Amino acid sequence: MKKTYQWAIIGTGDIARQFAGNFQNEESELYGVTARNFTKVQAFAKEFNVAHSFRSVDELLADETIDFVYIAVPNSIHYQYIMAALKAGKHVLCEKAITMNQKELTEAVQLAEEKHLILQEAMTIFHMPLYKELKKIQESNKLGKLKLIQAPFGSYKDPDPSNRFFNPDLAGGALLDIGTYAVSFARFFLTETPEVLYSNVLPFKTGVDEQSITVLRNPADEMAAVSLAFQAKLPKQGIVAFEKGYITINEYPRADQATITYRDGTNEVIQKGESKDALNYEIQSLIDTVKGAPNTSLILTQDVLAILDQMREWWKKQS
Repeated sequence: MKKTYQWAIIGTGDIARQFAGNFQNEESELYGVTARNFTKVQAFAKEFNVAHSFRSVDELLADETIDFVYIAVPNSIHYQYIMAALKAGKHVLCEKAITMNQKELTEAVQLAEEKHLILQEAMTIFHMPLYKELKKIQESNKLGKLKLIQAPFGSYKDPDPSNRFFNPDLAGGALLDIGTYAVSFARFFLTETPEVLYSNVLPFKTGVDEQSITVLRNPADEMAAVSLAFQAKLPKQGIVAFEKGYITINEYPRADQATITYRDGTNEVIQKGESKDALNYEIQSLIDTVKGAPNTSLILTQDVLAILDQMREWWKKQS
């Protein structure tokens, strides 16, 4: 029996493989896939039982059976494929960072609105059940006023100038690869949109950002510190500090557990969802939004892109 929604994937890399390998949604099925290398596309389709292999993005987007397109290609070409998919009448779920900058995202959002389509970023933090539960706790005021957030993310990458992590032509640098997670973590808990108070960068020899430290502050006097590194491993441990206690979230991009430590030293463990289903939560979120749920994650994504732009403006002053 044919399911309600037909999905197609653009890209056959690691994250596309995770998406297809764990794909599970009662209303959906994987219908098609395409990428630059058709041999890899055919192998991907066979491995993950995808019905249709397309030779090109244009061929895929011309298929009226497809409802949703998942974009899993390098950051530098996200905008190109988002716009093409929206023009073809498809709802879009795009990997992070959704676009290179706020200008591109604004244009994509405008097109989605004109076409009455839904655009969302595949940012796990905005869709995991744990974060929705923590937001309820925050809004209940049991922890009091939010004061400070710490969002570190460090990942050691082989310092090869030709690989995508350090190649400026492929949108390399820590900011768009891991920084978007850290900034999204901070923005999720901040109750108002922040501005960059200060940011300092250490560039790699190719010119992309290798490491940086950034301070955010919003009108509610909530602050966040974002630390990024591509040549040093850092624990992905986010801390959200309130007047009456703090929340610790380990492996925060796909977390399913958090610990609240209260002022008296007692702890409470909050568990919700499953890390292994992170991408399926993104799938369900897009479907729910198509059905009429508010597109709240897109608002957060827009704020994050604005913050990333501000960070880069600070870095220009140092060059």
